[in-house]
Amino acid sequence: MNRLNITKITKWMLDFMFYAGILVCLTLPVTLKFLGEYFPHYKIFYFPMLVLFFISGIFAILIILELRCIFRTVLNENCFVKENVQSLKRMGNYSFCIAAVSVFRLFIVITPATLVIILVFVIAGLFSKVLSNVFDQAVTYKLENDLTI
Repeated sequence: MNRLNITKITKWMLDFMFYAGILVCLTLPVTLKFLGEYFPHYKIFYFPMLVLFFISGIFAILIILELRCIFRTVLNENCFVKENVQSLKRMGNYSFCIAAVSVFRLFIVITPATLVIILVFVIAGLFSKVLSNVFDQAVTYKLENDLTI
């Protein structure tokens, strides 16, 4: 599979995840009511879970939105730009927000999955922040190199 096909597939997946994420957030009230019939914690803590999942979902959609912005620059073959540095910083902030919201879920129900989610999003936030610094340095080198030519 060549690079162009992988790029197109990834672009399609990001678009799908973005719109599916919006749909999932909008259908959360119905979904949680349905899940409450099978899992008592969703019924007992319906409103707090609804709020926490909705907030997490919004931040997840924002992360995907930033990825789509970054991906546009990749498709244009100009990915070392300041906008990507800002996108990566925002993605780090959004990841930390999801981790923080998930900490509140621990006060409702402690599950191993929630602990894993917290760890994954803290690591993703740190990774995004570090990567933003790397991209910032690359943009600086690129701009200096462009001025030299």
